[in-house]
Amino acid sequence: MPVLSDTSVTFDRLKAFIEQALTAVGLPDADAATVAALMAEADLQGSDGHGVSRLPQYVRRIKAGGFNVRPNIHVVHEHAGTAVLNGDNGMGHLVMKRAAGMAIEKARSTGIGWVNSQFSNHAGPASLYATMPLAHDMIGLYFAVGNANHLPAWGGLDMLLSTNPIAAAIPAGDENPIVLDMATTVAAYGKVKTKALRGETMPEGWMIDREGKPLTDPKRADEGMLLPLGGMEAGYKGYGLAMIIGLLAGTLGGAAMGRDVIDFNHDDDSVTNTGQAVAAINIAAFGDIAVFKRSVDALVRDFRNSRRMPGVDRIWVPGERSHETRLRRTSLGIPIAPALLRGLDQVADDLGIARL
Repeated sequence: MPVLSDTSVTFDRLKAFIEQALTAVGLPDADAATVAALMAEADLQGSDGHGVSRLPQYVRRIKAGGFNVRPNIHVVHEHAGTAVLNGDNGMGHLVMKRAAGMAIEKARSTGIGWVNSQFSNHAGPASLYATMPLAHDMIGLYFAVGNANHLPAWGGLDMLLSTNPIAAAIPAGDENPIVLDMATTVAAYGKVKTKALRGETMPEGWMIDREGKPLTDPKRADEGMLLPLGGMEAGYKGYGLAMIIGLLAGTLGGAAMGRDVIDFNHDDDSVTNTGQAVAAINIAAFGDIAVFKRSVDALVRDFRNSRRMPGVDRIWVPGERSHETRLRRTSLGIPIAPALLRGLDQVADDLGIARL
């Protein structure tokens, strides 16, 4: 049987398709456009597990009442440099774009702005929001409680933690910004779902079963657990980091954490009360912006030009691979796997819109 190849689509076409689908299920035009742009941006930068691949799930949840398509996103606590934003169970992309904007505005006057969310939802890759302050000569930070628990306490079996991602974005001068976006597990669960969509196996070290044996079939992911950063040898470090991020992104803002987290992969209608936090740090509050950027440039070049071990062709700085992926996909198109395309075609047919 011949192996089917990916279909390539432009960013604009992908964004328009997502926007049409979200409008068809009841999102206001402006909100659909905002979410579609962020979802398509995720695919453009290579975050395939958090872009259009989530559309069938989002549509399913909206139809089941799991998302509020016309939320009243509002502030419940606010001080000069901080706020807690209630997302009213709206789509997480809308909530977090609002939160990032608030953090940036607060950082203009206070130096640092920090905004937590409660009653939000899955919002795509963390880097989407950590990078928003960059345009304002600010550093961005982002923390989130994942939307399903796949990680036990170190040495345990009860799933009490998620992939709980962290992202940071640091502006540079002539160099590209430094952008770190990572889960606190060896692999994000979105990557597991992408492997399943593509019919691929997972590398050993991503997941183990409940007896501690390697699990490589992504379609059996529910039978196992993700390994925390550090793997079998030093996973207590990743477990600790996941817990701290969950406390900062969830508990601090009155959002779900631990046993209260709803698995939105298997529950389409419950309110998830997803918690996230975004911070903006105004570089001007700490010194000269141009001097800081030149220092970042120099550091990046030192890393890139440092001596390499045998067999290493290049030393990468966080964010460079995503930048290259964005350039390549802008030129050649965004690849859509055959299984994903079939799912998107079904969404289009069900909603009465043109196929991708």
